[in-house]
Amino acid sequence: MPVPALRRILLGIAVILAGTAGSAAGKGDVPVVAAAANLQFAVTEIAESFAANTGMQIRLSFGSTGNLSRQIREGAPFEMFLAADDATPRTLHADGLTRGEGTTFALGRIALVAPKGSPVDVTQGLEGVKTLLDARRITRFALANPEHAPFGVAAREALEAVGLWNDMQPVMVLGENVSQAAQFALSGNAEAGIIAYSLALAPEVAARGTFALIPDELHAPLLQRMVLLAGAGKTAEAFYAYMAAPPARAILERYGFSVPEGQ
Repeated sequence: MPVPALRRILLGIAVILAGTAGSAAGKGDVPVVAAAANLQFAVTEIAESFAANTGMQIRLSFGSTGNLSRQIREGAPFEMFLAADDATPRTLHADGLTRGEGTTFALGRIALVAPKGSPVDVTQGLEGVKTLLDARRITRFALANPEHAPFGVAAREALEAVGLWNDMQPVMVLGENVSQAAQFALSGNAEAGIIAYSLALAPEVAARGTFALIPDELHAPLLQRMVLLAGAGKTAEAFYAYMAAPPARAILERYGFSVPEGQ
C-alpha cells in the first residue's frame, strides 16, 4: 500500500462516513459524533453495525481528545463525544456542556510499532529501543502529542518509566493525534513509535509493520468515557445505548479494548 493510501486510511475515514451518512440527511436525524482518533477503525465498524441493525445513521468526526473538547467548547455541532480518557468528559459535564457524566465504555492499550525494514525489533520492547537509541540507530520516533492526546500522555509515561523520555527528545516526532502518529511511525518517516493498540490491530495498519503491546503497568489506565452532549437528539441517544450492546462490545474487544463489566 503506497504511503498516500495509508494516510488516507488513517486520516480520511471521517470524511467517507460523513458522505455516506449525509446521503440520508434528508430522511431524518443524522447526528455528528466526535470520537478520539484511537477509535477510528472500531467505531467506524460500530457505526456501520448500528446503521445495519437500526436503520439510523451517524456522522463521525475523529481527532485528539483535547482538540475535540476545544471544538465542543467553541460550539461545534456534536451530539455525542467518545473520548480517549475519563477526565475530559467529566470536565465538560462540570461546565454544563453535557447531559450527565456519561459512562466508561472501554479500556485502551498502547503498542510499540515499527515499519517493515526498521532496525527495531518490537519483541524487545522499550529496552530494545533504548539499545538502538544509544547506538544512534533511531533517528525518528513517533507518538501523539501529549499536550492534547491521552495516548500521547500514556506514551510519555511509558518512556519516563523506562528512563527514555529525556533521551528521546532529539528524535521525537509528534502527531497531532494518535492516528497521525501511526502514519508517521509506519510510513517510513520514523524507525518506530508508540500508538494505540486498536490502530495497530487494524489489518490496513498491521500490514505496514510489526507491533507489540507495551506493559500496562508502565502507564496510567487508559479509561475511555463517552457522553451525550447537551443538544443530543434521539439518534445520538440510540447510538449511545448501542455502544453498550453486544455487537458494539464484540467489535471493541476485537480491536483490543477491554470492556468494563456492567457497561
